[in-house]
Amino acid sequence: MRYRRLRVQDLMREEISLIIQRELHDPGLGFITVVEVKMSEDLKTGKVYVSIYGEEEEQKNTLEALKRSKGYIKFLLGQRVQLRYIPELTFLLDDTLERVQRIEEIFKKDADENKD
Repeated sequence: MRYRRLRVQDLMREEISLIIQRELHDPGLGFITVVEVKMSEDLKTGKVYVSIYGEEEEQKNTLEALKRSKGYIKFLLGQRVQLRYIPELTFLLDDTLERVQRIEEIFKKDADENKD
C-alpha cells in the first residue's frame, strides 16, 4: 500500500502542476511551483505544498487564489486521474527554501566571526 501512495503522490503533483500552468486563468495567481504532495494513508486527503515567487503579500494573494480554485482543480483531477475518490486538497506554502537560506546565513555569520 505504501508504494501505491507514493505513486499517487507523484501523479497528483504532476497533474496539479499541469492544471495550474495550463487550465487556471485566475489573475490573482503568481508564479507557482508545486513542490510536493503528501497523501493520507487512505488517499482521501492531500496536502499540496507550493512555492510561490514574490513578496509576502503576493504569496498570500496567490495562495488565496489557489484555495478559491480548489473545487475546479479537484474536478479536473477527476477527469485525468483514475481513483475511486478524488482527494480533498489543502494548499500550503512551502517555506523550506527560506529556512535553508536563513540557516546558511547563520553559518556564514558564525564562520565570519570565528575567522577574527
